[in-house]
Amino acid sequence: MTSEASAESTGKRVKRSFWKSLLIIFDSKVGTVGVVVVLFWLGIAFLSLFWTPYNPNSSDFIQNLGPNKTNWLGTDHMGRDILSRLMEGTQVILLKTRIPGSEFSLPGGVAIWGVFCSLVVGAILGLNAGYRRGWWDQVIMQVLDALIAFPQIVLYLVVIAALGQGDLVVILAITITGSPGVARPARRLALDIQTRDYIRAAETRAESVWYIMIREILPNARGPLLVDSMLRVGYAIFMIGTLGFLGIGLPPPDPDWGNMVNEARKYIFVNQLAVMWPALAIATLVIGLNLFADGLREELNRYQK
Repeated sequence: MTSEASAESTGKRVKRSFWKSLLIIFDSKVGTVGVVVVLFWLGIAFLSLFWTPYNPNSSDFIQNLGPNKTNWLGTDHMGRDILSRLMEGTQVILLKTRIPGSEFSLPGGVAIWGVFCSLVVGAILGLNAGYRRGWWDQVIMQVLDALIAFPQIVLYLVVIAALGQGDLVVILAITITGSPGVARPARRLALDIQTRDYIRAAETRAESVWYIMIREILPNARGPLLVDSMLRVGYAIFMIGTLGFLGIGLPPPDPDWGNMVNEARKYIFVNQLAVMWPALAIATLVIGLNLFADGLREELNRYQK
């Protein structure tokens, strides 16, 4: 078998094992619970595209009502239906990204795009640092270490203060703060994988550096990177909620879970449930993503043994 055929065969085996590991995640009880929670919120998000009980931004009811037959989760301090606002809030996080000055939205929520961009940027930086080594490694890692030294919330505040509020600005902030965390494991994986025989075979064939990184190293590193990205979606959602609580997160008119908590806290002694529902939504979605990532890691490790 030629070295090229061997490399192709290795890539096919990695692809099969990758998709098989995704399917057998249901063998993990932890992973199954996580999948169910995430699918629940995705279902709510898709449902809200076509239906919500009421207009989430209309003050049609008595203020600070508890759960009742008309408003299943009650109303907030402005008489808006909390369930409708919770459902609408899932869209910006998971399903759509609003473009400033346009009525159109990009498919995919702010958290999804933010983590995707940080995964792409971090993987490119990490693979270059790990495979090229030398001054590439030193420069890239020193810059990333400098970013890691800053508290994430400070970097978020700096980016938003410089560029203003907006979905794309939050995505940029997530990318800047998340890329160093992706680059480190990507570099570590590249340092390990570059010693393999199929990498030597590709170098013998005089393949380009980018070909080796994208076609040979990345397919063998994507399992751990995928698990890490699942965790980072949870971190991004939590940070979006934190920014919303501080009043500098996603701009109106669409509801923001963090901002719902911020608005309701002023009336916490009158309507405690108005604070609890959005906080519970953030917590369950983040925990579900973490459980999904833990189950995926468990099955990937078990399959590789």
